Amino acid sequence: MSRPPLIELIAGPTASGKSALAMARARETGAVIINADSQQLYADLRVLTARPSVEDEAEIEHRLYGVADAAEAWSVGRWSRAVMPILAELAEAGRPALLVGGTGLYFMALTKGLADIPDVPNEVRDAVEQGFNAEGEVVFRDRLSAFDPQAAQRIETGDRQRLIRAMSVAEHTGRALSDWSADTTPLLSPGSWTGSIVEPDRATLYDRCDRRVESMISDGALDEVRALIRRNLDSALPAMKAVGVRELSAHLEGTTTLDQAIAATQKATRNYAKRQLTWFRHQTADWPRAR
Repeated sequence: MSRPPLIELIAGPTASGKSALAMARARETGAVIINADSQQLYADLRVLTARPSVEDEAEIEHRLYGVADAAEAWSVGRWSRAVMPILAELAEAGRPALLVGGTGLYFMALTKGLADIPDVPNEVRDAVEQGFNAEGEVVFRDRLSAFDPQAAQRIETGDRQRLIRAMSVAEHTGRALSDWSADTTPLLSPGSWTGSIVEPDRATLYDRCDRRVESMISDGALDEVRALIRRNLDSALPAMKAVGVRELSAHLEGTTTLDQAIAATQKATRNYAKRQLTWFRHQTADWPRAR
């Protein structure tokens, strides 16, 4: 039996040109393009997340785009459970798969694995946070070292959130967060995939972010946000946290001008791209870069 085609992974920050590169690669290889972006899952966010156009989706087969409703909360686990059967189906048919997106945890799950850490109840986390506030970081870190010496040594000074997280997991599960994190299996087997990062220079990327926001306004982003507002959805839902929803909602609710909302969305988009750049540089340092 012939070996299935290598799975190609294309990652990078928003507005970097990943989708255009994916289309070009798919034309060359006949690959099916699969979404690896947590926001492009939502049908309600075509404009705000710059999903592939209707024309692109008609030309090349796309999977896992616009498959979720904004009232749903997809996690990396749910995405993983959705993507693996698709990859198995394509491998069986001998068809190439190309996963493209900007959600680092999706690529982490594929190539390194993610720990299945039990959820920590709010009351446990709140109690641990109170302990941190009462003791201060130095004493708290010393106490954490008794439960999870690796985390106590690894977590940088001043990273309050990660310290509290490590202690909360240890107290709730009786097992160190470091041990949970080490107990992982990649979704993709070694040698079955290749990966690359689309990484324009920062000035170019930020300019693209700004111009993309302007295009979104022309393409109906305000109508998209207006439709979300009408649904009165929980603000904690992932779709409601998409870049631009809060900023454009402020304008639609009369608290900012359109120009102010556009500027705020552009700034939020640039900040988001910067965080993505930083994440990929730390977590995928050995992947080849494409400009």
